[in-house]
Amino acid sequence: MRGRSLESREVPLRQATQLPLTAVAALLLLLAATGQAAGEPGAKGRLRVLCYNIHHGRGTDGDVDLERTARVIRDADPDLVALQEVDRKTARAGGVDQTARLAELTGLQGRFGCQIDFEGGEYGQALLSRFPMSEVTVYWLPGEPKRQRRIAVAAVVETPRGPLRFVSTHLHHQNADFRQRQAVELNRLFQSDPIPTILAGDLNALPGTRPLLILSRSWQSATGKRADRFTFSAENPSRQIDFVLYRPASRFHVISSEVPEEPAASDHRPLLVELEW
Repeated sequence: MRGRSLESREVPLRQATQLPLTAVAALLLLLAATGQAAGEPGAKGRLRVLCYNIHHGRGTDGDVDLERTARVIRDADPDLVALQEVDRKTARAGGVDQTARLAELTGLQGRFGCQIDFEGGEYGQALLSRFPMSEVTVYWLPGEPKRQRRIAVAAVVETPRGPLRFVSTHLHHQNADFRQRQAVELNRLFQSDPIPTILAGDLNALPGTRPLLILSRSWQSATGKRADRFTFSAENPSRQIDFVLYRPASRFHVISSEVPEEPAASDHRPLLVELEW
């Protein structure tokens, strides 16, 4: 895989058969409790993944309110968060590094990937994680270089169950040909990756359309064929354009998916998925 690496930014038995049955049970309980205390993402390796286009913190009331955005994230209690439309020190954000601020407000680690220079700062995407992240890389996707050229920002997440790659992306909102080419490139970038991978983002495409069919060659959708996970618009959700995908299929099992009831903090609603891996 080719990409541009980023500097990481912190934004902050004995043999059981030889033991009596009661001792075996007690030992198993102790091991389970120890795993949880060490930061296990669920007793069976469960991960809560949130995908959220935050519209640079601007809500449907026109206010930019990162405290409100952070509250939505905290209420979902995620392990991993993929954020789209994030500002870093732009004029419209009042010079605030939104990734750093959201990391501070949620208690998660944050990494930012720049998509374009904008209003004296940068505009792009961010990853938040309960676990350490490394190897943060921005990959360019096909598109217009002078008008919101699109990216995927990826990081290796060091979970107690081992490493996985976490990717955020945001496909073109107007050009269907670009969306299809971007989907092809996402497949090319990650389909041979030996590390289990979760891809989350605003794909600006509906289930069953060409970009999703292209992605389905390499990825599984955590919402499958459901037709009720509407994420847009926030005030009157009528379609799903935000997704959580994963690969390989054999490494993950979907426990649940939902769209939290949040009509005001952004023009999108977040998508929350719980995976077991």
